Amino acid sequence: HKRSGKPCQDSVKTAEVSGVHIVSVADGHGSDSCPHSKSGSAIAVNVFCGLLSECVRRHADDFDALKAWLKFGGGMQLTRLIDAEWKRRVERSYRARAENVSAVAAQPTGRNGIWHSYGTTLLGAVIAPSFIFALQLGDGDILWLRGNAVESFIDADKLPGTETYSLSETDAWKRTRIKTFDLSPENTPYMLMLSTDGFSNSYSDDSVFHQTALSYFQAALEYGEAAIRDNLTAWLRETSALGSGDDITVVMALAPQQTKG
Repeated sequence: HKRSGKPCQDSVKTAEVSGVHIVSVADGHGSDSCPHSKSGSAIAVNVFCGLLSECVRRHADDFDALKAWLKFGGGMQLTRLIDAEWKRRVERSYRARAENVSAVAAQPTGRNGIWHSYGTTLLGAVIAPSFIFALQLGDGDILWLRGNAVESFIDADKLPGTETYSLSETDAWKRTRIKTFDLSPENTPYMLMLSTDGFSNSYSDDSVFHQTALSYFQAALEYGEAAIRDNLTAWLRETSALGSGDDITVVMALAPQQTKG
């Protein structure tokens, strides 16, 4: 986006509630037909973190109950709530925007047109001591890294070319993938990495991308998370410049080694 002089469309948000970490990234579509997609991506991460924070607070005394609820129906209920709340906030944002703009060259028509003008993807995760819950709509990657292994935490649908599923679609919740994974001390240390598609698209294939992600994980274990945090902006800027040219947003959640007991 820097090459074309356009504003970046990614958004990111994190929260911590009762020792549970909630993380989310979103990538606004950025096309001419989606002029408000930066706002759309910001709304998406706010909705995800807000709704999941509320769920964690309600189950703060019993995370096993939260895990069971997410596994057996609650996760799918959340996809519908996120879809509906995003659209409600988008319509509210559009009405406020329209009131403050005296003339707009091409106003979207109807609710579908308004949603489309804010189009965005959404990735999010809830990381509790005993489980991970993750959600994905559209492109981007959620990677699970442990030892020398890298795998996609969610096998999301891949559309050809630059096409992607979007929160702006009618019944977007039906295209949302979710997963709940039980954790134990044997799973640690591990890293969960969420990234917008500008990251993976900067590499020639998934194997090179996964090897890069693994190098971040191994460096974090060897040198500490501060070493990654202090250099990440420069590294990602170089990755984009030499690769996709797209904006890149990454969240890495690092879980240290745990022992039984």
